[in-house]
Amino acid sequence: MPNFCANLTWLFQEHAFLDRFAAAADAGFTAVEYLFPYDFSADDIAARLSKYNLKAVLLNVAPGDVAGGERGLSALPDRRDDFRNAVDQARIYADTAGCTRVHLMASIASGPEAMATYKDSIKYTCEKLHDLTVLLEPINNRDIPGYLMNDFHLAEQIISELKLPNLRFQFDIYHRQIIHGDVMRGLKHLMPMIDHMQIASVPGRNEPTTGELDDAKVLRAIDAMGYRGYIGCEYKPATTTVAGLSWMNPFTA
Repeated sequence: MPNFCANLTWLFQEHAFLDRFAAAADAGFTAVEYLFPYDFSADDIAARLSKYNLKAVLLNVAPGDVAGGERGLSALPDRRDDFRNAVDQARIYADTAGCTRVHLMASIASGPEAMATYKDSIKYTCEKLHDLTVLLEPINNRDIPGYLMNDFHLAEQIISELKLPNLRFQFDIYHRQIIHGDVMRGLKHLMPMIDHMQIASVPGRNEPTTGELDDAKVLRAIDAMGYRGYIGCEYKPATTTVAGLSWMNPFTA
């Protein structure tokens, strides 16, 4: 049976961020993830996790100046100090929440210097967060044009090349379908590297099972492959979050 966690950046937007923890618990979730919690106190987040008996599964290293177009700092040579500060900040938020997984975003960048900087940043992050799992996630260039980590083969290559014990793969089913398709084959091939998954329908990024991909079949296959990690519900509800949660019923009974 899949272990679903609520992505509180995407779900329950009917509520202020800190109120989404209660909403997730009321909806039956026992685990949550979130992208960038840094506008809120780490202690406040930890208090809500404790109050509602929720497990924090995943957070992202801060992406830089989003309003200015940045989507990650790790491949930007001129932002090295800011990147390292962001890793330190992620450490504080992860430790305070008891979260053991951190997604390291790449950057909107290209070329050999950006790739070399990115690999150096991965090594740095894995060393600094040596007791946490650092995740690489390919993201499609339709959602983030120019994003460096835009290929599942590239993520596999880097993980294999660097051979870092705490570096693993974050497999987003939505991004896989857009970038490559061939979701089942990709899951089977990459399963030894995968430590976290996320799901949304394609192409609308709404509730799973409402798009072009047979998400129910994919989820049953993931179960059959023996995956016991979390699957983050990282999608945009078509109406309200609670109204759309019925898609989960066949997998949680």
